[in-house]
Amino acid sequence: MIPNLGTSGIAHAIQLAVAPVFLLTGVAALLGVLAGRLARIVDRARRIESAADGKGEHAARARAELQVIGQRGRVVSWAIALGTLTALLIAAVIAIMFIGAFFGVDASVPVALLFIAAMLSMIAALALFLREVHLALSTLRFTGATFHELSRSKDEEKHDTRD
Repeated sequence: MIPNLGTSGIAHAIQLAVAPVFLLTGVAALLGVLAGRLARIVDRARRIESAADGKGEHAARARAELQVIGQRGRVVSWAIALGTLTALLIAAVIAIMFIGAFFGVDASVPVALLFIAAMLSMIAALALFLREVHLALSTLRFTGATFHELSRSKDEEKHDTRD
């Protein structure tokens, strides 16, 4: 039998669900960023693919960059999968909160477990996002040197001037 919650009971259930809905909006924004990064990765791979077919230093550099681009694509794909899982878990939290309120069932344990799982999934997605940014910087070139090489040379210059 379905309990009669009335308008105030339903309003209270909606109030409880507002915070997870805002979190869901943030996850959707993160998924948009990740999808954009994946699109840029695909575009970059298509752009340098023909250069990797040749011979010489330029072709070798293009092949090395394609390997890193492949890694970046896999990392972003996993981040998107985990971000999507996060969104699904948060949606399940919202649904179970409403079901619990509507049927008068204590749903606190499944809600808590699903929310913890959502946060763990979000942490993993963000860690993968950070890894992808690091990989992207590893192939970034300025005047023939990578970002990391330039950073190391600046650190060495600072170290040399102190001595």
